[in-house]
Amino acid sequence: MEQDRILHLLQQVRDGSLSPEHALARLKIEPFEDLGYAKVDHHRALRQGVPEVIFGSGKTAEQIVGIVRAMRKNGQSVLITRLDAEKARAVSEQADIRYDPVSRIAVSGEQSGVTAPGYLVVAAAGTSDLPVAEEAAVTAEALGNRVERLYDVGVAGLHRLLAHLDTLAQARVVIAAAGMEGALASVIGGLVSCPVIAVPTSIGYGANFGGLSALLSMLNSCASGVSVVNIDNGFGAGYLASIINHMGGADK
Repeated sequence: MEQDRILHLLQQVRDGSLSPEHALARLKIEPFEDLGYAKVDHHRALRQGVPEVIFGSGKTAEQIVGIVRAMRKNGQSVLITRLDAEKARAVSEQADIRYDPVSRIAVSGEQSGVTAPGYLVVAAAGTSDLPVAEEAAVTAEALGNRVERLYDVGVAGLHRLLAHLDTLAQARVVIAAAGMEGALASVIGGLVSCPVIAVPTSIGYGANFGGLSALLSMLNSCASGVSVVNIDNGFGAGYLASIINHMGGADK
C-alpha cells in the first residue's frame, strides 16, 4: 500500500500532472506526521512491511482517535493493542474500529487476508493465559497469517497437547504462552522442528512474581530453538511469528 502510493506520486511527476515542487512537499511529510502528542510514522510500512501499531495503554481515547485518523487518511490499516473495553467504546464513537475484548485489540481499515504460505500455532497452557495468547493470535491474523489455536494444553495434563502432534508438526512457528513455571515452551520445543516463541504470562501464585518465574524458566529452556519475549507480550510474539512465517519457502 505505502510503496504503491509513493510509486503513484513519482508517476504523477513523470507524466506532468504533479510538479516536482509539490511532490517534494508531499514527501517531506511522509517520514512522520507531528500531531503534537504523537509523531505518526507513515513510512513504517515502507521500511518494515507493516504500518505503525498503536499501543493503547496510557493514551487517551482522543489521542488514539487522532492517530487513527492520521493513519487512515494515508490509506493505512490500523492495529491498536492493549485497549480496554471502556476506552474502546469511546474510540468507536469517533472512529470505525472492530474490537476484540479478549485480546484487547482493535482494528481499523481493511486487512489483507492470508499472505503467508504456512500456518502458525498459538498454544496456551491454561484458560487464564487466553488474553495473552489471543493477543498473539489476533496480531498474527491481522498481519496476514493463518493461525491454529491449541488452548488449555498445559503440562498438568500433557495428553491434551499430545493429541495435537500433527498440527504442531506442520506449523512453521509455534507460540507457547504459559504462566506458573512456564514449562509448556520446553515441552513443545522438544516435539517440533520449527522455531518456538515462548511467552511467559503473569498468571500464577505468589512465588510466580508476576510472571518472572515463567520468564526465567523459559530463558533457561534446555530445548533448542526456543526464543523468549517479555512477560505478557503476546503482541511481540505474534509479530515475530508473522515475520518468520512470511520468510518464504515451500509449505510444509
